[in-house]
Amino acid sequence: MNTLVSCYTCNVLHIKNMRLFIQRHHSYSTMALQSYIKQSRALRSREGLQPNLLNPYFITGFSDAESCFMVLFQKNAISKTGWRVWARFTISLHVKDINLLQQIKSYFGVGNISKEYKNILQYRVTSIKDLTNKIIPHFEKFPLITQKKADFILFKEAIDLITRKEHLTAEGLEKIVAIKASINLGLSDVLKTAFSKIVPAKRPVIKDQKIFDPHWLAGFASGDGSFIVHIFKSNSTKTGESVRLIFQLTQHIRDEKLIESLVEYFEAGRIQRSREAIDFRIFKFDVFVKKIIPFFDKYKIAGEKYQDYLDFKKVVELMEKDEHLTLKGLEKIRKIKLKMNKVRNEIV
Repeated sequence: MNTLVSCYTCNVLHIKNMRLFIQRHHSYSTMALQSYIKQSRALRSREGLQPNLLNPYFITGFSDAESCFMVLFQKNAISKTGWRVWARFTISLHVKDINLLQQIKSYFGVGNISKEYKNILQYRVTSIKDLTNKIIPHFEKFPLITQKKADFILFKEAIDLITRKEHLTAEGLEKIVAIKASINLGLSDVLKTAFSKIVPAKRPVIKDQKIFDPHWLAGFASGDGSFIVHIFKSNSTKTGESVRLIFQLTQHIRDEKLIESLVEYFEAGRIQRSREAIDFRIFKFDVFVKKIIPFFDKYKIAGEKYQDYLDFKKVVELMEKDEHLTLKGLEKIRKIKLKMNKVRNEIV
């Protein structure tokens, strides 16, 4: 485990060189992207991080955190309705998570990965055939449990209308606009002006939000989880500083019931609410040792966040030995903290 962390640090320069290579091409062209994928896989192979087959429930959990079901419109003078309509399933991640995007693409067997903007890549599926035969069946068999499931239900209705060619008629087009009005952020200003009399479709309320599979939670945490090491001043220690560990999952307040269920699931943790967000947080050290570390050792975090988990685990191991109570041990923890979370992406 420690070797993996060490290998990651040693290869930061290699990844940086890859980024410079891609930047020289000014964009992630197909050739540059394929080259990055090939070298990224080789790097992970040397680290012992071979790509693995993702569990279907992991895919759903990660999608609950990171995916988007979209219905898109574009003015089109050629169409009888004056609009082009299409649908898209997407997952957008930092370029460093290209390996995870490749695994997701491999799981579904359809779609493409392309640059979205700056350091962000997007996996997207736009073919109605692929959406109908691959994406929709997956989420019917392994259902979402956040309120994003409502987006999926409405998305499926829009796909059905497009499949029946109803989007080519004025009446069918208005039905799809009404659906879009209830998905994600709703209608753009252009669509609100063009379809001012549209009544948004009724949005389902997802009530059954119980976590039914640990792989779902591993996927969800890989997207929306945070492993945090906090070092702060303290008058109660000889070093003058203390260490606090936090595991956190954050969602929109509309998924309050789901986040509350995590307390029951782990038999630990606290809930903190704000105006639009709700957090599940674990602070107790013995819970990390007895529950969180064993759980994520068995049901693994995927993507670059796995490195954050390994670093977090390393700090837990140091604290088990009371090394955080010494200046030397505290310095070890500080060095680990310096490359975690967002900082890790900034290193590249």
